[in-house]
Amino acid sequence: MPFPIERKFVVAISSSALFDAGESGRIFDTEGPEAYRAFQEAHLHEPMEPGVAFPFIRRILRLNDLFPDEHPVEVVILSRNFPETGLRVFNSIKAHGLDITRAAFCGNRAPYEFLAPFNATLFLSANEQDVRDAVARGLPAGLVIQSHCEDDSDVQLRLAFDFDAVLADDESERVYKSSGSLDTFNQHEVDKHEVPLNPGPLKEFLTKIAYFQKMEAKRFKQDPVYEKILTTSIVTARSAPAHERVINTLKGWGISVDSVFFLGGIEKKRILEALKPHLFFDDQIAHLNSTTIPQVHIPFGVANGSC
Repeated sequence: MPFPIERKFVVAISSSALFDAGESGRIFDTEGPEAYRAFQEAHLHEPMEPGVAFPFIRRILRLNDLFPDEHPVEVVILSRNFPETGLRVFNSIKAHGLDITRAAFCGNRAPYEFLAPFNATLFLSANEQDVRDAVARGLPAGLVIQSHCEDDSDVQLRLAFDFDAVLADDESERVYKSSGSLDTFNQHEVDKHEVPLNPGPLKEFLTKIAYFQKMEAKRFKQDPVYEKILTTSIVTARSAPAHERVINTLKGWGISVDSVFFLGGIEKKRILEALKPHLFFDDQIAHLNSTTIPQVHIPFGVANGSC
């Protein structure tokens, strides 16, 4: 029977984002693919340690337990591994008890070519070039920034997003960059406060998350002891008077989030270390400066050299 991938909420992830490449990654970088292949085959039955995106993946898969009839979430490994070295990836998945059964081990072929066939709403990778190639083609991809992140037994999944050039497009950032004036930027946003911004790379991903939040809210209404697992936050450098366009854009998209932080230049790290998100998505690498928060760089828009 055909599997209805077009009806699933699909997250694609590279093995290097899901697991800590550790020694195998060092060997690939210093000794090349053949030495890497030999190392992986020699350590075939040694599970790799969890990587930066592991806590996110473990929790997003839990939606299948909460909605067993729909079983809505599908996580697909999309990797530059070869089929032989991919065996260690699947062995590690099994050892960690993750419900992941589908994968594409592409060898030297570009992974972004398979995002659309797999119906992926998000692609996470630790390979910068793969992510940039995907984003340049209008695909929803993010670079997982290496950091030391402790996982715990908490089942809640907390996601945090920058707004401009992540959820929305970079229209407003272009105004600021071209004028170099915060006053000009603010006036532009005030003039257009009722006009929703166009979608950015992760708008569709947030739309899917927001759908499950509505499902959870419905369940909570029926069962007040139900504990919701999804929380979403926006952490943006905007402040008043540019705040209203954010709210109206979300409203125009039919999306509600749990919290919005308008920081106006306050360092985002201060808020993120209190929020403790399992992933924070931002288009500006300078804002991704915490070693304890799992972070994803979205190389999109004028801040990343887009014309």
